[in-house]
Amino acid sequence: MLIVNSPVKEIKEIQKDIFLQKIYSPVIAKQIKPGQFLNIRVSETVSPLLRRPFSICDVDGDYIFLMFNIFGEGTKILSHKHIDDTVDILGPLGNGFNLTNDFDTAIIVAGGLGSAPFPFLTRLLKDKFDIYSFVGGRSKNDVITYNLLNVQTATDDGSLGFNGNVVQLFEKNLPSFKSKKIKVFGCGPNAMLRALKEVCIAHNINCEVSTECAMACGFGICQGCPIEATEQSDKYLLVCKDGPVFNVKDVII
Repeated sequence: MLIVNSPVKEIKEIQKDIFLQKIYSPVIAKQIKPGQFLNIRVSETVSPLLRRPFSICDVDGDYIFLMFNIFGEGTKILSHKHIDDTVDILGPLGNGFNLTNDFDTAIIVAGGLGSAPFPFLTRLLKDKFDIYSFVGGRSKNDVITYNLLNVQTATDDGSLGFNGNVVQLFEKNLPSFKSKKIKVFGCGPNAMLRALKEVCIAHNINCEVSTECAMACGFGICQGCPIEATEQSDKYLLVCKDGPVFNVKDVII
């Protein structure tokens, strides 16, 4: 875990209200793994002063990429950074996706900004595994397919792709993967992750999900991001330290 001040090298709006920020940070780029996150202080002088967690979207050489929308004052400040302004980064944090399991086909299931961790995962897997991406949102404006492969889309209002939610789309396509050893990687709203968990357990499919939670420290000291474990009803894990990636069998989402 490191604290580094890294310069912003590019920021662009890849679709309406969705920003991609390119940051030069070779030391972080060499260490971080898909599914891990960074805790970022967006300003030293302007509120909010607390760090904010961001999934790592992609890594290319010495550069790391963040994907975000403007949700509050912190992300608004981040979106207004100029070239060579620095970002105070704490990371890499948490546990990423387990890529050593026995599978030959990776299936990504993402809802809304839950697509953010998957360009990096896709980059690392695409030369070794078949990859299929199921991406959903409330409407077409909420569907983010940036740097994903073999994409099928779903929208709640039917404005793009399948008319329904992304888990329904994934389940509808399950028969086409019958002969493959699949592993599912999911990220999105908790309601989506709960539905994905039910489908994967019902079909005995290995599935890991990246969870989100409000957090402060990012490494387990504040105990502010609990998630209930399935083994004992009174036992809690921490999203920042034990996650943010969990096997769906291990946690109650």
